[in-house]
Amino acid sequence: MKYQVIKSVLNEYGIRWVFYRSLYSAKLKLMATVPGFERVFEKQVNVRRVDIFDIDVVSIKNFLTALPGDKQEAIITAADKAVNGIITGFSSIELDYGNPINWHYSPVSKEESSRSKKWYTLPDFDDRLGDVKVVWEASRFTHFLSFSRAYLITGDTKYYKAFSEQLEQWLKNNPYSFGANYKCGQECTLRMINALIAYAVFKPLCTPGDEENIYGLVEVCYRKVISNFFYAKRCIRNNHTLSEICGLIIGSWCCLDLDGLKKAYRLLDREIDYQFTDDGGYIQFSFNYQRLAMQILECVCKISSRTNMSISEKSKERIRNSALLMYQVQDATGDVPNYGYNDGAHIFNVTTGGYRDFRPVINTAYALTEGRSLFPPGDHDEELLWFGNDAVPQSCHIERKTAPFKGAGLYTFRHNNGFLMICLRNFRSRPAQMDQLHIDLWHNGKNVFCDSGTYSYANDIGKSLVLTQAHNTAQPDNVEQMNKHGAFLIYDWTECKNVEYHDTYFSGTMISKNGYEHTRTIEQVEYGYKISDEIRGDGEYCNFYLHTPCMVEIISEGFKITDENGILCTVIVPDGDIKSDKVYRSLYYLKKEEITRITIRKPMTDRKCLATFQIMLN
Repeated sequence: MKYQVIKSVLNEYGIRWVFYRSLYSAKLKLMATVPGFERVFEKQVNVRRVDIFDIDVVSIKNFLTALPGDKQEAIITAADKAVNGIITGFSSIELDYGNPINWHYSPVSKEESSRSKKWYTLPDFDDRLGDVKVVWEASRFTHFLSFSRAYLITGDTKYYKAFSEQLEQWLKNNPYSFGANYKCGQECTLRMINALIAYAVFKPLCTPGDEENIYGLVEVCYRKVISNFFYAKRCIRNNHTLSEICGLIIGSWCCLDLDGLKKAYRLLDREIDYQFTDDGGYIQFSFNYQRLAMQILECVCKISSRTNMSISEKSKERIRNSALLMYQVQDATGDVPNYGYNDGAHIFNVTTGGYRDFRPVINTAYALTEGRSLFPPGDHDEELLWFGNDAVPQSCHIERKTAPFKGAGLYTFRHNNGFLMICLRNFRSRPAQMDQLHIDLWHNGKNVFCDSGTYSYANDIGKSLVLTQAHNTAQPDNVEQMNKHGAFLIYDWTECKNVEYHDTYFSGTMISKNGYEHTRTIEQVEYGYKISDEIRGDGEYCNFYLHTPCMVEIISEGFKITDENGILCTVIVPDGDIKSDKVYRSLYYLKKEEITRITIRKPMTDRKCLATFQIMLN
């Protein structure tokens, strides 16, 4: 790293973080250099029980068999494909790992990760292998939930046999601690959870050999987590940390370690307090990761009856507020803005609504902490049956309305048939994307102006979607809001000032350390929204971006946004050059689609550029 990068990282991430991150890197190098040194850091575990999940299979079976035939068929089809090694990865694409499954293979790159090397000798990013998340996807065992659901619908024992055989094959092909499937403690935790849930469903059919394999899986997964938790605790502090603490809770309970169990719950309360703001915002500035974190906490709530311990009331309040925040930025379709990093994670996919429908997690998190459902009865209730009690509680009605979430750095305006969301915050943890003063507009069930998403962490397209020009904001030519090193390290964090908000008005300024300021003012008016921008800084021109998946027609006054039903809105642009080009957005990891980017380009005069445009909703 250059001096300026190091200086910024020390200032923003803190000396403690740099120290712990360097210490962890030194540990990995030492283990790779000195054979056998791994034993110094390894913890020994002794699994004594595994029945931590009490699943009400009768209630879930009754729910599933009452679903419409086409939805039952979709569950069965996904399970049948997984029996043959074809797994739906990242909630969107079919990945063929072969039959029997090759647990070290990437169906995208058609390459295999080394199964004979220790996990700490394998690189995080390998150009030959490609995105390691593709290898991990099969070993998450998310498809074990498909086996469980298909079995409850059909009663066909082939799904139990697939669970039994694949679990045995995984253990034979993944001896501890060789291969990429031991690189990540979160992956080990998710693998353990999904296998234990499936075991709870299939237990009446399980043989002594199955029991032995479940014990063996918990042992190697828990051993990985507890032996390497230092990194998640000291260096990451995001959804990985929550997942691994859940792994500590499950592992310590399975090992009859009461002291370890108490310590894990204390850690979890502290981490929830750190990661969630009072108003429900999440530390990773991502709705996808917020859902992942909430599902992990649903899992913790579910096993409280077994552990006889619970998270604090304060933690429950944070989870409840998190559900309410996402409820307030949700479209009637169940979707939310494609905000922040999106790796396609839907770790407990026990719903027929699809990946972009956030109603199941919002409803479940709210019901588990408030005792009431947020939505009327529907297909979204299945997740609550898996992670709650045997009955769905009575629903309540909460109005979606204009609201600020200052702690989260999100501000919303509601209008008939839609809403607008604005992002602006001061960072106290690592930023995710260059999305300060980005706006997301939803109208008539369409994400009219959208976020571009993620696509992949290990791909040039994915790297470009992080940048300022992939968001609905403004920038001087080729000047990023912040700077980036490697895959994830964003430094020179922006600051904000002069934030003002009330029912129909927002104004705030972003200060970039790259030499410019952007002030955006939004007024909600009768016809829609009036947006005024002021850029101060160096440069010859300034670009104002809007991204849409809809059709665009440039007219003399500006441009029109239309869909198959007609005009959604007209954007009036008083001056500036308007052009459109095709770019990508990604609603699902490793899946992309072409959308239109509209650029309004204006010259800078005396280090200043002013722009105004009006969004007239139809």
